Amino acid sequence: MSEPRRISPRSALDTAPQAADDSIEQGKRLIRVADDKGLSLAQKIANQFYLLSWKTPIHGRKLKGKYPLKLLAVPDDAIPGDGRAGAAMRAGYFLFRGQKLPVEKLDFARLTVGPAFADYLHSFRWLRDLSSAASREQGAPIAETVMRKWLATHHETPSEPAWRADNAGWRLLFWTAHAPLILSSSDLVYRSLVLNCIARTARHLDRSADKAPMGLPRLVAWSGIVAASLLIPGGNARKLFGEAGLKRAIDSGFHADGGIVSRSPLAQLEAVMLLSMVQAVYDVRREPAPACLGEGLARAVPALLGLTHGDGGLGSWQGAGAIAPDAVSAVVGASRVRARPLRQARDWGYQRIAAGATVVQIDAAPPPVARLAEAGCASTGAIEISDGPLRLIVNCGGAALEGAWIPRDLAQGLRTTAAHSTLVLNDSNSTALLPDGTLGKGVTEVELNRQELDNGSRLDLSHDGYVRRMGYVHRRLLLMSGDGKEIRGEDMLTPAERRRKPSKQPVQLRFHLAPGVEPTLTADNMGALLRIDLGPLWQFRAGAGALSVEDSLWVDGDGRPHPTRQLVVTAEALPGGSSIGWIFKRMN
Repeated sequence: MSEPRRISPRSALDTAPQAADDSIEQGKRLIRVADDKGLSLAQKIANQFYLLSWKTPIHGRKLKGKYPLKLLAVPDDAIPGDGRAGAAMRAGYFLFRGQKLPVEKLDFARLTVGPAFADYLHSFRWLRDLSSAASREQGAPIAETVMRKWLATHHETPSEPAWRADNAGWRLLFWTAHAPLILSSSDLVYRSLVLNCIARTARHLDRSADKAPMGLPRLVAWSGIVAASLLIPGGNARKLFGEAGLKRAIDSGFHADGGIVSRSPLAQLEAVMLLSMVQAVYDVRREPAPACLGEGLARAVPALLGLTHGDGGLGSWQGAGAIAPDAVSAVVGASRVRARPLRQARDWGYQRIAAGATVVQIDAAPPPVARLAEAGCASTGAIEISDGPLRLIVNCGGAALEGAWIPRDLAQGLRTTAAHSTLVLNDSNSTALLPDGTLGKGVTEVELNRQELDNGSRLDLSHDGYVRRMGYVHRRLLLMSGDGKEIRGEDMLTPAERRRKPSKQPVQLRFHLAPGVEPTLTADNMGALLRIDLGPLWQFRAGAGALSVEDSLWVDGDGRPHPTRQLVVTAEALPGGSSIGWIFKRMN
């Protein structure tokens, strides 16, 4: 095997001419994380008072108004549901990430399921799954049974999580898109109650949408208002109000490059799906959509595609599992946006390098601010690599997919730096994970320099996640050849300026292997052959430390973990600075 050479910060690539058609912005940019103290005590108290106000007669009176006699239209839901979950409902039970709940035992007043499962029920997202596995005649009795249970508990008095702004917004969208399943009954009292609750939900969102957290929750809330304005009679005033709010939610919820503020690929996929569903409401009413809707989709889709691998599925970043290619394809198709993957998302924080059949994804930003992400990960500097439709290097992923297969303790472990393909200093996270699940101190600055050259791509990033605690700056230098068959890297730990001299610390350089990749160590424990099942042969070589193979796991888009392996290079960080060079090389 070839030895990895040390990549000099001032190599010949620095002065090589740029490709004429390259649009990558050169130069260094400092990315600073915003104030990340989460909600203040005063904000938490104010929020509790606001929730208590929902139970007062005053709030109840605000939800009263005209009873709509019908919906003006039923928008098309172009995204298929989960056929397995739909079939399970026909068999008499809900199925969510491996957890089962019999329909006959469903009690909305005392739900015994986890928060994510509860949101699945309250948002009525299951209507899409049911419609994928049942005809109207088969599905309507099931949907009506669940609808009656929900109305009996939650129609009169709003409460969380049932009436939380994002659940209410999703519920309006799914109720209207799948109205035939919940409004087929000949019981006029029941039909009137459903239509009245749709109107009450819209009035509730009129007053609560802007109080939803910035990002996807606020986008969902305002989308529900816009949908209600177009589908409930007499919605002209609400339409103007809703479109203005939706524009504000899009402007604050997405970065300029189209990436959502939580930095989650799962949330990005949901946001594209959401805006596509709103677009479908305008289509069915044959009304022109506001410019902000088309512009939002035009920015969000390329950013989403920037995190796709050669198989079309998404990378495992910020708590997301490896979302399957067909799910991504369905959402992008529904958006009707045709675009190429975004290669450089400086604000969203992801870099994409593609050459030949190889795709490399890099997390080149601080983690999201604590109040915007429930499963934020300490993954700064991590990479993923795929070769055509086959993945080679991955992150564990899945921290946001708690369920039967991912218990809470494992979900927390999947957020750590060690669960990502990057360097770990002294078995510590580059950004702290606090006991309450929020992100603490760590990476606040990332310095990035990327160049696209005739003979390859070069990316140089550094972060300060270990500076305050241990006095080291972590710098990762990546160089991929123009044909994608060679990826060279160097991880450097250098003493931070104006800090006391750091001490010797243990270092682990981790590369998690995708399922189906079988490693074989060389005799000197400095390299490994990586055989991809039904795919090409790659080799890995480290220039320092000792290489070993350890167990790992990888979480798919359904939240199911799969056993796999990881390459671990063990070395030491020295007070004067140290580095580990490495190389991945395709052999055939």
